[in-house]
Amino acid sequence: MYDCITAGKKSQEERGQDGQPAVKASDDILAFAFSSSGGYFALTDDNKRLVLFRTKPCWECLSVRSVVRRCTSLIITAAEDKILVADKSGDVYSYSVTEPQKAGKVELGHLSLLLDVALSPDDQYILTADRDEKIRVSLTRAPHNIVSFCLGHREFVSRIFVIPNYPDLMLSASGDCTLRLWEYKSGKEVHCCHLNSLNKTEATNNDKKYAVSRIAYCCQGNYIAILCDCIPTVYIFQFDAAPQLLNFRHQISLKHKGWDVAFEETGGLWILQEDKAASLLLYRPVDGHWQPVTDDTGLMKMSKYLHDNWTMFEGSVGTESCYSSLYKASFDNMAIYLQKKEERLQQQQKKRKELQHESNRQTKKIRTRESS
Repeated sequence: MYDCITAGKKSQEERGQDGQPAVKASDDILAFAFSSSGGYFALTDDNKRLVLFRTKPCWECLSVRSVVRRCTSLIITAAEDKILVADKSGDVYSYSVTEPQKAGKVELGHLSLLLDVALSPDDQYILTADRDEKIRVSLTRAPHNIVSFCLGHREFVSRIFVIPNYPDLMLSASGDCTLRLWEYKSGKEVHCCHLNSLNKTEATNNDKKYAVSRIAYCCQGNYIAILCDCIPTVYIFQFDAAPQLLNFRHQISLKHKGWDVAFEETGGLWILQEDKAASLLLYRPVDGHWQPVTDDTGLMKMSKYLHDNWTMFEGSVGTESCYSSLYKASFDNMAIYLQKKEERLQQQQKKRKELQHESNRQTKKIRTRESS
């Protein structure tokens, strides 16, 4: 276990640009990624640190570098020579793996918050997704050269994923409750699946928001598993290559909120959920249906480890949605107009009553004087 709180010492004893003590951050890990071979692992945290590890033959921290802004996503190139880091200001920086102390370099920028970054399997294309519904495809060797835009989402794009065994195709998910398939080099949408139509028991609740937080893919069977933010369900699709369709196959209902999903090479699906007693679940396909596995040695070993070290997850238990603030604000101008009109009419009516009351009082006084 590696404690990121002790990773590197900050310059000027964590002082800000004005020389005053900076606000203490939480040290939460914001993004992480393994290299394709598993030989490197990188993470960024809430204290604007980029930590790089070599994992083979044993884990070793190679560097701790500062990043300009808090990061939202990162990925290591297939060549394992660079780390691409997307941040909240809309920029993508590259950091060298082979020169682990070298400072970062700006590669490209958006005008909006970046939520995810991906690479084509040959490292030729950088794909970036932002809050303003856009997916941009750029050349890696010349990121200013935009190849295409994948446009169609109506809300922020939370996840993008290039399919490894179909490298010209990309999956994307959004706050608009859709999972889409693209030919990303041309920006052509191939297929769209509406997630809020999958659960028949909630057919009447079409306003439920299905913001995808994780996408996992298994080349063996072309299975896709998606996990939606704050929804205790894993949805499993299967990609049909010939007609290029996403076929919904199964849904796994969880007793607690899901945190992450991942496929093993043999096709098993691992699920991490918010439950100390059963934090890790394993499912495998049996005759076309995904069945839970309970007697797996690896599952029991990892479950015990997570249970014994649950304190490192306690800060994430019970947290609210990380996407709720990203939805576009909607305004009902007619409702506001009618409300203000009603208030104005009530004020006018109240004023007329007051004037009528005053008039009646004056009339009564005059009559009283005349009678006397």
